[in-house]
Order: sequence, then structure tokens, then C-alpha cells
Amino acid sequence: MKYSYYPGCSLCSTASEYNLSTEAICSKLDIQLIEIPDWNCCGATSAHSASAYLAVALPLRNLILAEAMGLDMVVPCAACYHWQRVAHNEVINKTPVGQRANEDLAKIMGRGYHGTLKTKHIMEVLLQDQVLELLPRKLIKPLNKIKLAAYYGCLMLRPADVVAFDNAEQPNSIDRLAQALGAETVRWSAKVDCCGGSFTLAESGVVQKLTADIVSAAKRGGAEAIVTACPLCQANLDSRQKENENQMPVFYITELVGVALGMPEARKWFKKHIVNPVPMLEKYNLL
Repeated sequence: MKYSYYPGCSLCSTASEYNLSTEAICSKLDIQLIEIPDWNCCGATSAHSASAYLAVALPLRNLILAEAMGLDMVVPCAACYHWQRVAHNEVINKTPVGQRANEDLAKIMGRGYHGTLKTKHIMEVLLQDQVLELLPRKLIKPLNKIKLAAYYGCLMLRPADVVAFDNAEQPNSIDRLAQALGAETVRWSAKVDCCGGSFTLAESGVVQKLTADIVSAAKRGGAEAIVTACPLCQANLDSRQKENENQMPVFYITELVGVALGMPEARKWFKKHIVNPVPMLEKYNLL
């Protein structure tokens, strides 16, 4: 399997462990990722609040570059995935802003977007039949029934008619992959609640309340850790837990795939986590 790869800004900075783990596990699972040359920021999470035109034009440029490669595009970041899908939708539905952005970019780049590209979240790729068939043969350290709260957030699910590859109200993609790794996922009440990501700086008090409620719900559900597929969600949930609380690790799903595949470099990925997940993993003899 071969895909064009859009890491996005977060995965090249604050969420570098998400990028490292994504690239490492894909290599192990015979998934070839070819980074899109000269990709640009997609504008998440601020462009749409400043300009409807930029909110489409910025991700659309990446779609044009990926389409020219002749390979479907893989995007790990939920926000980046969301806005690439929105831009695709604006062009194929011939909205005024989509048509204008496409025409402008065609003049600059020598080609516009034709709508043939399939943009996939990393979860879609990892849940393909051929990957799920290969995974059991690759597992070295199954996750020993660790109880996980699969957290989806907003942007990889809604609006359903534009972005969702999973059920927007009762998603199960992260649950299914975690279970394939040997973990147990809990039933809980906040798996699609918003963490307040876009208000991280503007309304920090609101975000503190939202994230605290999500972590509390995961604990009530019996989880030992949270697993997500969004860098903004991971950062919010990981960094806003109080030191005097019973803190809960927050993983990227790709990190746990790497642990289950027995990848020795996995320990390095956890150095950037605020809540240290290493003690929990060592308790289960996974590192």
C-alpha cells in the first residue's frame, strides 16, 4: 500500500511523537508513506475564523499537490483531515468560495483540483482488512487487557456528511483498533465531547472545565488511560490535569500500535508527554 502523506504542522512540532509513531508503524505494517513535497499549513485551527476563502484555499493547495502525485492522501491530524475534506467538498460541490480558490490556485500552480483524490484519516488506513489481517502476525506485546477510553473529539467525525468515515454519534474505529492490539475499551459518556481545542488560549478556563470533565468521565468508566487520534485533543487532555490528582496518561493510538508491535523506539515517544505513561506500561511489562 502506498499513499501520499500530509503530516501537517502539529506533527512537525508539538506532536512530533504522533508523526514518529505513525511513520514507524506504517513501515512495520508495509504501508508506504510518501510525504507531499512543499506542503503548507492547512489553516487549522484559525484560518476559518479569519477568512472563509483562506480556510478553503490553504488546504486546497495540498490537495492539488497530492492529486498530482496520483496517490490517495493520508492525514493523521484530525483538524488537518477535517479541513482537507472540507476543501474537497467545497470544490466538488462548486460553491462560490471553492470555485474561486480553485481558479486562483490553478493560475499560480498550473493546475487546479479535479476532485479525484481520496483523503483518508490514519484510522481508515489502519483498519483496512489487509492491515487487520497482518496485525496479529506482527504483534509482539499485546496490550494485556489494559482498560482504555477511546476519545474521538469533534473534527474527525463532524459534520458527518463531509468528514466522517465513522459513526458521528457512536464511533468505534479507535475502539476496534485498540481491541485488535489486545486492550479492553470501556463504555463511557464523553467519547465525542469537545475538549475546547480552539479556545485553548482565548478561553482557558472553559477549556480547563471541558478537559477535566472528559478525564473524570474516563475514570468513572473504569479506564486506566485515554487514547486519541488528534494532536490538539491529546495536548489538551495531557497538559491540563492537575498534579495533585490521580493523573491519567493520554496516548496517540499510533503509539500504542508501536508498543504492541514491540518497537524499542516507543519509549522515546513518551518523553514529550506531560503525564508520564511509562510506569503504567512497565506495570504490564510492555516496555
